Amino acid sequence: MVIGFVIWSIVALAFVVIAISTYRAEEAVGFFTFVKPPVVKDIKKYNKAVSVLWLVFAIALEVIGIPFLFLKQNSPLFFVMIIGVIALVIGLMIAYVRLEAKEKI
Repeated sequence: MVIGFVIWSIVALAFVVIAISTYRAEEAVGFFTFVKPPVVKDIKKYNKAVSVLWLVFAIALEVIGIPFLFLKQNSPLFFVMIIGVIALVIGLMIAYVRLEAKEKI
């Protein structure tokens, strides 16, 4: 199960990379795929807030993946991890929609 945790950690690390690139962006960043970035009041503040969202998501994703180290294969508790990820993604989208409404011109 260590291999599963390593793969999980690589995915979380990819979100950390997204957070860093978002923080360093000069123009407002897009959040949803194929949607133009919004026109915002303060680009740096907006990008920083989106970067924090991605970083918190990556950390929470990593924490949700910790049971990979302890559970046996095909454990029913993996279902709890799946529900946790679904809740995390929904929470991320809600947080972004609120952020966008606050920062939009």
